[in-house]
Amino acid sequence: MKFPVSRPRRLRKSQALRDMVRETAVSVNDLICPLFVKHGRNVKIPIQSMPGYYQLSVDHTVKEAREINRLGIKAVILFGIPDRKDALGSMAYAPHGIIQETVQRLKDAVPELVIITDVCLCEYTDHGHCGVVKGNDVDNDATLELLARMALSHAQAGADMVAPSDMMDGRVGAIRKHLDENGFSMLPIMSYAAKYASSFYGPFREAAESAPSFGDRKTYQMDPANAREAFREVELDVQEGADLVMVKPALPYLDVITRLRSRFDLPIAAYNVSGEYALVKAAEKLGWIDGPKVMMECLCSIKRAGADLIVTYFAKEVAKVLKGL
Repeated sequence: MKFPVSRPRRLRKSQALRDMVRETAVSVNDLICPLFVKHGRNVKIPIQSMPGYYQLSVDHTVKEAREINRLGIKAVILFGIPDRKDALGSMAYAPHGIIQETVQRLKDAVPELVIITDVCLCEYTDHGHCGVVKGNDVDNDATLELLARMALSHAQAGADMVAPSDMMDGRVGAIRKHLDENGFSMLPIMSYAAKYASSFYGPFREAAESAPSFGDRKTYQMDPANAREAFREVELDVQEGADLVMVKPALPYLDVITRLRSRFDLPIAAYNVSGEYALVKAAEKLGWIDGPKVMMECLCSIKRAGADLIVTYFAKEVAKVLKGL
């Protein structure tokens, strides 16, 4: 039917009507809140490039987790900042490392909260790369054993899910095998399956103290120009045992999320990364945008593209908006 019989504006006449016919909704159930955990007590260090975010000691992380849980958010993902680093990232898989201790404390304090742990060596190595460095390159196969040990140590501490973000070939299979052999066959893996070598990660590297000391990560993270390659990466991770897959970053790769959604039926997560967060916060501070409205529009676009879950630094703010706080 054509105008004047067809008038799409009829269903936009009031807020109630718009709510009734809305196609996409963001829920607190969609949100995963990242936390940066640092050694020490009573530590709360502001992250300058991420206003409102902090490096937290374990005691403050417990307080933050309780607040996150009170807001109805179901999950957090933990990034650790160790007290010492070495070439092999040994504190990543130490039984009493920062993440292992934090997981135990959180499961005692907030047992209903889903605790996801990032599995990657970049925060723990003195060179800042995501694996074992030989010469000027990351040795893929030598890294797999360490990632598997790291994931197992998180499982033994009580993690509910592990999330390998390193982008080594075969790491999901190595982690799945090691977990299964040690009695953790029911622990899910959320793989950073399509993780791009993006320029949007800058603030995260400040937050996690994980900037590489030389070179870049383009030999293992994906080329931002490639979309079809994401199918191959996701297919491989699914074959190796991934239970959920992630696209990172989110906003510049909405097309990738949509394409993957049309082909794969397992849950898809998207990481609304630090640079995306920082851009909104900076523009809001300058008075150029309405921060909360832009925040909600960004997250709605990620859901509309096909993501089931969103890792976002906006998690607490979104939960408050949804609750009318």
